[in-house]
Amino acid sequence: MLASAYLFFRLVKRRLALHFYAAIFCTFIMRYTTGDENTVAEFKKVYRKGKFNKIDFDILDNLVKYGNAYEYIYVQDGVIKSKLIAPEDSYPVYNFKNELIAFIEFYIADFAEYYTVYYSDKVETWTNAGTGEDEFYLLEAKKNVSGLPICYKNQNEMDAVFGRSDLDDFIGILDNMEDILSKFTDSFYKHHNPIPVAIGQQLKGDGLPNHVVGGGLVLDDGADFKMISNSLDYQSFEAIYKTLKQALLDVSFTPAVSLNNTDVSNLSEVSMKLLFQLADIKAGLNEKFIREGMEQRFAVIAELLGRMGVSFDEEAFDTLDVVFQYSRPTNEKDIIENLKALREIGAISIESVLENSPYTKDVGQEMERLKGSNANRDVQLDNDGGMSEDKVEKVAKIA
Repeated sequence: MLASAYLFFRLVKRRLALHFYAAIFCTFIMRYTTGDENTVAEFKKVYRKGKFNKIDFDILDNLVKYGNAYEYIYVQDGVIKSKLIAPEDSYPVYNFKNELIAFIEFYIADFAEYYTVYYSDKVETWTNAGTGEDEFYLLEAKKNVSGLPICYKNQNEMDAVFGRSDLDDFIGILDNMEDILSKFTDSFYKHHNPIPVAIGQQLKGDGLPNHVVGGGLVLDDGADFKMISNSLDYQSFEAIYKTLKQALLDVSFTPAVSLNNTDVSNLSEVSMKLLFQLADIKAGLNEKFIREGMEQRFAVIAELLGRMGVSFDEEAFDTLDVVFQYSRPTNEKDIIENLKALREIGAISIESVLENSPYTKDVGQEMERLKGSNANRDVQLDNDGGMSEDKVEKVAKIA
């Protein structure tokens, strides 16, 4: 029973603390990619075919849990894809200038060791499968056109090339919470197993019967019988546990409202933003670390597209950017009203309105639908079955 309580506590607390980063702090939506329209369209196509949106979440997940994430871009059957290398299998090689010069991926499968060595111009796989322990042979060699894997890392004051896990910041608090929960569970069981105590002389019998349920005692005048047990000091446990939990929320930048620790009734959006202020700070740091790697990814994808016959000029590529949208509770009604006000004064385009609308999933598709609906609305027949010249001109412009 106690082991089950340990396992449940570890799964719930550590997953809440870590997955809150990956699921809430930063959400990647490629419809927020900005820049030259043709360039953005090509990159969206690559993202859709290569399923890069899923890789983005996995990169952030590894970055939070391990402090590092490694991504290799390659081309398979004419499609640009991404492979996420497990941090525990990754061994980047740096020179004395902290420049990445090679990358080694090591893992064991079916009692055999595999070494995948990434060079700037080739990728080799070595293994000892079917041979002796130290007898390795070249299993596969391929040309590398995308360069070395992309290294994502968060901030680490102790190391310039490797990050650190966010779990290191609050692992001690979690251990203390597990320890106090274990001790309280032990005291709970002891509290429910009292010790029988008889005070005074028994008039008849040989004491408490140990083979009969419901046996009685006959005691002398002034004698007493009672069950003595330890008192359960749940107030002290509650105070210590709440203190540790609040410390966990503070150190991990987790809003208390996300774990039902704060009453959110009758709270304004400004108050909600204040509750998520620390989370926004952490999200901004995560955005910084992810953006550094994504800029390298964009350069690799642009080079691979150039090899496939899709080229961009340098100025169009420099306009490419990605906007990170934080998954913070917002009042969608206020957002729509603000967009409407900006649109009415001519300070924003209809495409920007759609990009920032919480109800728009695909801006390009929605723009096409709007063009079609505007064309249908402007094509109005006159009473004699004809169409006025201004309507014809508008339809021609829309087409």
